[in-house]
Amino acid sequence: MPMLQAASGCRSSRCLPGWPSYAHSRDAGARLGYLLGQGDIIMAVEIRTVARDEDEMRLDRWFKTHFPDLSFGHLQKLLRSGQVRVDGGRVKTNTRLAAGQSVRIPPLEEKPQPSAADYLEIQEAVARGEAPPPRPRAPEGEGTLAAPAVKRAVADDKDAAFLKSITLYEDRDVMVLNKPYGLAVQGGSGTYRHVDGLMESLRAEDGQKPRLVHRIDKDTSGILLIAKSRLAASTLAKTFRSRSARKVYWALVPGVPKPRQGRISTYLAKDEAAERMRVARHGDDEASHAVSYYAVVDQAAQKLSWLSMKPVTGRTHQLRAHAAHIGHPIVGDPKYFDIENWPLPGGLQNRLHLLARRLVIPHPREERLIDVSAPLPPHMQQSWSVLGFDASQYDPIVDAPET
Repeated sequence: MPMLQAASGCRSSRCLPGWPSYAHSRDAGARLGYLLGQGDIIMAVEIRTVARDEDEMRLDRWFKTHFPDLSFGHLQKLLRSGQVRVDGGRVKTNTRLAAGQSVRIPPLEEKPQPSAADYLEIQEAVARGEAPPPRPRAPEGEGTLAAPAVKRAVADDKDAAFLKSITLYEDRDVMVLNKPYGLAVQGGSGTYRHVDGLMESLRAEDGQKPRLVHRIDKDTSGILLIAKSRLAASTLAKTFRSRSARKVYWALVPGVPKPRQGRISTYLAKDEAAERMRVARHGDDEASHAVSYYAVVDQAAQKLSWLSMKPVTGRTHQLRAHAAHIGHPIVGDPKYFDIENWPLPGGLQNRLHLLARRLVIPHPREERLIDVSAPLPPHMQQSWSVLGFDASQYDPIVDAPET
């Protein structure tokens, strides 16, 4: 046993043959991260060819598809050291692949199946809020723990039922969800429940999981487009990049913008300290051009306005930053609402009043348009009722230019 311990780098009496030292670490984060990670295992250099339906897929998303448990940080290290290459050349995470290219995949570390005691440790950490719920594979053979897999199957059924309940449109290629307020689209620090994770419950028999095509903020409600295959994802991604998709958002803002219809054109850059976007100047580092159109649909006693907004570009927080830029930040926006001592009118909830109302986009396979609208979320429906707004009235933003 001492030789095995020395070989693995672990000196604990709990060491198991072949397990690296951080699998036995006293650091809960390191140990749980190791135990929770499972996925495809590559123990020798492998060359894989990019499939036709993976054309123009980003390299990091390609790895996420083929190796869902490989962390982004680990992939970055492999890229920086040149261990991952495409057609023999060095690449970055945002490199777009072309069908037929060869991807070099270096050896990836093997991870043994956790024992029953390890699963107990994970469950205790989940109960303390120190780790997300695990998603272990179905047990095989004797000595494996059945309970977690059974629990995951039940969770998958609930997740699938939830996604179906918020589906506005679906065919064999796409799904359009009505994302509720407060549900994140992707995971992050401390975020364990999100749309991308819920999509695991809809993974097909061929192993393909529905894919995100675009993103909206956690506190924004409404339309979220999902691709059900790699081919659909690739086609729709090209459509968004070419700005052929038409998006309409509804928002509630204080005051009445003048003019009542207009075009907002600025440069936006990230303000890392404030975790928000700031209006920048052309030529500033990482500044991107952003264009939005807006139109006042209705107003209440000159105190509040219902805006319809159409983003031409798709920058982070674009509509929120643009609304604040013209002096009418969106009601309930924790990052951009900067009007001091502004009293929230009675009957309104202090939640972000921003709805991804409508999406019109060419179908990825058929020669027709997908045109879907989302209803007001509960807190905005309440505000519309209090203010006397009629959600069925004509929306003037439909006449706004597309560029």
